[in-house]
Amino acid sequence: MARVDPTARVADGARLAADAEIGPYCIVGGNVELRAGVRLHSHVNIQGVTVIGERSEIYPFASLGTPPQSNAYRGGATRLTIGSECRIREGVTMSTGSEDGGGVTAVGSGCFFMANSHVGHDCSVGDHVTFANNAVLGGHVTVADHVFVGGNTAVHQFVRIGEGAMLGGMSGVTRDVIPYGFAFGPKAALVGINVVGLRRRGFARADIHRIRRAYRALFGAAGTFAERLAAVAAQHGGEPAVVKILSFIRDGGTRPLMMAADPAADSGDPP
Repeated sequence: MARVDPTARVADGARLAADAEIGPYCIVGGNVELRAGVRLHSHVNIQGVTVIGERSEIYPFASLGTPPQSNAYRGGATRLTIGSECRIREGVTMSTGSEDGGGVTAVGSGCFFMANSHVGHDCSVGDHVTFANNAVLGGHVTVADHVFVGGNTAVHQFVRIGEGAMLGGMSGVTRDVIPYGFAFGPKAALVGINVVGLRRRGFARADIHRIRRAYRALFGAAGTFAERLAAVAAQHGGEPAVVKILSFIRDGGTRPLMMAADPAADSGDPP
């Protein structure tokens, strides 16, 4: 039977795993599911149709599954899903989806959300993503696996962040960021590739060099962007990491693609 502190309030209908822990003064709504090994520290608020995955840990004053912060929301039964082994620190907020955005806000597994970060309605966040303090996503943002979002960084609604990208602290991100890109600045632009992240994930030195060469050819070579895209595809079309970048660009999205501030001045450390 779940361990529930006497001061906590758990509504009828909530589904609690036998080994879930609910600390002092937590509030858990009737449509919430806490799976095996979930731990809520004190003063956590979870509402809405919300699922918290196995062994996730949530710290004081986090508020999850509340209605989307959208004037268009009409009170529908939208959802929030959070994967396994996530760490959600103090003051983090995550909204459910909205009727017009698919109805689901989805967070993957192994994510780390530092204090006061926010995931807006209808966002899709992948696995092993890190949000530093006060990092915030507008609605409908897509964040792929292994992304790092720096402190006090804001991401515009509908932006796509590619796999393994890094958003530097105190950045304003209004355009799509390619996989493995490093974006920085109050009106953020690409300043290189995320070499540190690639190294930490075990990418070989040769693969990092290939990504860097493709980056410089895409954003710094002569010709139109369409011509550069075709040239990189012809030269690097068999390299999986480069193919991922090219596919991301071709898929497109609602927001424009972020370009490089100075393609020759790659700020990533050389491998």
